[in-house]
Amino acid sequence: MSSHLDHRNPLVFDTHELGRRPGALQRLTRTIDAPRDLGIQDVIGVPQGSPVELDLRLESVMEGVLVTGTARARAEGECVRCLEPLQLDVEAEFQELFSYPDADDRGRVIADAGDDAEDDEGRLLLEDGMFDLEPLLRDAVVLALPMQPVCREDCPGLCSQCGARLADDPDHHHDAADIRWAALQGLADSLEAGDKDEMSGDAPRSARAAEKQEK
Repeated sequence: MSSHLDHRNPLVFDTHELGRRPGALQRLTRTIDAPRDLGIQDVIGVPQGSPVELDLRLESVMEGVLVTGTARARAEGECVRCLEPLQLDVEAEFQELFSYPDADDRGRVIADAGDDAEDDEGRLLLEDGMFDLEPLLRDAVVLALPMQPVCREDCPGLCSQCGARLADDPDHHHDAADIRWAALQGLADSLEAGDKDEMSGDAPRSARAAEKQEK
């Protein structure tokens, strides 16, 4: 079977050293650069190119190779309450079976693997003894990250009236006006404005009256 996987890809692993001996075990550690879009888009994720530490356990079984591992990295995002940048250490665990393409789900060799293409749906297959860890890594990291990240558990967020960050000013508040007096206050303001207009209009009339008397 020809493979389209590139062994130079740091997320592609070769299992030839295991052979097809059930019970054979191999442990691997590898630090790779995070691929792009590793996380929850527009929420939180591991920046592209940042280090991701991988600890893997490869075990040969009848059906294929059982891969168990842990990925550790640092994710970056934004607090959903106060909108401040945050960083979060993430540890994602995963386990998946990569099947031999010429064996069924019980490990029995299939005479013609092409006849069972439909049975391969839903199974991850080894390609020329290699497997690509990236899809598995992506799923594990997404499940390990919070859907609503916060900078701290008791983050008070932002003021709903002015948008101030409440953690910076715990005593921040606004004097709330009683809506029952709002209409009366508006009426009082309009009456006061009317009185000022009348007073400003009296001065010219008085001046004209005095002028007529002099004549």
